Order: sequence, then C-alpha cells, then structure tokens
Amino acid sequence: MHFHSVHFASPTPGTRLIVLGAVHGNEICGTIGIGRIISEFQNGSLQLQQGSVTFVPITNPLAYEKKQRMGDRNLNRNLYPRPDPQDFEDRIANWLCPILAAHDVLLDLHSFHTGGVPFALVGPLNNADRLEPFRFAREEEQLARCLGVNRFVDGWLDTYAKGVRNRAARAAQGDSSIDAISADVKYGVGTTEYIRENGGYAVTLECGQHEDPKAPEVAYNAIRNTLVHLGLVAGDAPAYVKGAEALSLCEVIDRAHPDDTFTREWRSFDPLKEGEIVGHRADGTPVPAPFDGLIVFPNPNAKPGQEWFYMAKRTSRFD
Repeated sequence: MHFHSVHFASPTPGTRLIVLGAVHGNEICGTIGIGRIISEFQNGSLQLQQGSVTFVPITNPLAYEKKQRMGDRNLNRNLYPRPDPQDFEDRIANWLCPILAAHDVLLDLHSFHTGGVPFALVGPLNNADRLEPFRFAREEEQLARCLGVNRFVDGWLDTYAKGVRNRAARAAQGDSSIDAISADVKYGVGTTEYIRENGGYAVTLECGQHEDPKAPEVAYNAIRNTLVHLGLVAGDAPAYVKGAEALSLCEVIDRAHPDDTFTREWRSFDPLKEGEIVGHRADGTPVPAPFDGLIVFPNPNAKPGQEWFYMAKRTSRFD
C-alpha cells in the first residue's frame, strides 16, 4: 500500500484546490472523474492559469483494494493526525491531513448506497461557536451552486455531536455495540470538517448511487466547473443552479443489532411523516420517524453502533 497524489501548479499565485476520490473504497466515481481531468492536464487540453490543484484519485487504497467502504475503519470520521497510529486509516490521516491543511478549497467526491439523485453537502453558516467556527459560508454556497446539482444539505457536525451524545448515553447503559471511536466527541470530523478547521472551505458532492453509470460524469463535470469557478482554468463561468432545495440534518439514528431491518428499501430524501415506521429493531420494536422530514443516507448494511439513517428538514438557506 502506498499513498498517491498528482499536483499541478501555475507560476501565477491563486487558489489552492484539492480534489479527493475514493475516501470510501467502493465510491469510485470520483476516481474515474479525476483520472479524466488528470489526463486532460497531461495532454494539454486543460491548462492551469493560476494557483494549483492537487488530485488524490484513491484516498483510501486499502478500502479501494477491498472494494468496500472501509479498510480498518471509516476514514471520513475522527480524521486527525495520530502520533501513535492504530490502524490503516490513522496512517492515511497522518499523510492526508497536512496536505488538506496546505490547501484553500476541497472538493470531495462521493456516492451513496441506495438510489437517488446527486446532491451536495455544505458546512455551517458563519459562526463563532466552539463546535465548528466558520467564516466562508458564502464562498461554499457559491461553489456548491456551480456543481450541477440543486439539492444542498447542511447540519452534518451538529447532528454528529447529537449522535455522539446518544451513543455515549447508550454505552453508559451497557450497550456493547458502541466502540470508543464512535463515542468520541470528534467522531464527526472528516475531510471537509478538517479543512474548515484549518482555514479553508469545502463541499462534498454525492454524485449518485455507487453503480450509477452517470455518477463518474457528474464527478467529472463538477471538477471542471470548480476549476473554472475558482479561476484556475479558462472557460465560461458555470451556470448557477436555480430552484435549489435546502435541507438541514437534524437527527441520526444508529443501527443497534445486525437484525435491525428497514420496513422498505428507502432512498435518500424519501419523505416521512412523524411517527411513520422506518424500521424495526431485532426484538420487533418499531423505529418511528421523529418528525415530519426526509430520510437521508439510509444504510441497510450499517454495522451495529453505526449510523443507520439520518433525518432532515427543509430550510430556506439557498432561496
């Protein structure tokens, strides 16, 4: 196993962009899209006008080799350098985190398990709170609007903090499915949160379902649009998407047992009414929707103690 990145730099100063693919090993649309863009730089059909761009086609080579989401654990959680790395993802973090911190903007390319349309995840509004202080909300929103999607989701780290508190409470009551890292207050920090902590901004683009043949094209177009939007390459400014839908994550529900099951094959952004039964615990206890909203990232294969599904509400942020 080795780590690999490709870097292009202009003699003219400008924005420092980094683009990641395969943070999760079975999410390869970004890897394919990045490969196309690298080839275009190498054959001269794309030329850097200013700034720099770093591409990491396969961020987690162990998970990629296994063709699964994780190697030893989820790289996109609890992402920090470790003086005493305990697993392969810790070793990735020790290589990746300094690279992220040396850039201004991150585009992180992902895909999702169940069906649905592409969407983007953005950070919080500008704030000075302890959890996720931030000052580039406007820049993130502008970047998100040029990626070719019209659905935008925020609330990630706030929801994780709530989930961590719930896990800690269950662990205190003897729930053996909760491991130490899942109950860590920093558990929600992944690639985008890390670069925000270090003075940059970021957007995660969920390009479609894992096997969707259109997903690599979504990733490719998003990279091209980002390069133009940031002034790194020449081209017509990408059109801002109109009719945007804004959602905020509010709740995360963990899977507690391998026999916890959904009532149906849910897709991200399926609507739910408060009290509607989403699934059943192993002992038959129903799991109702906690409020009127939409289900996000339903994962029927989630490990016990890990995120089973999220709930989101509509907001007016991108009006």
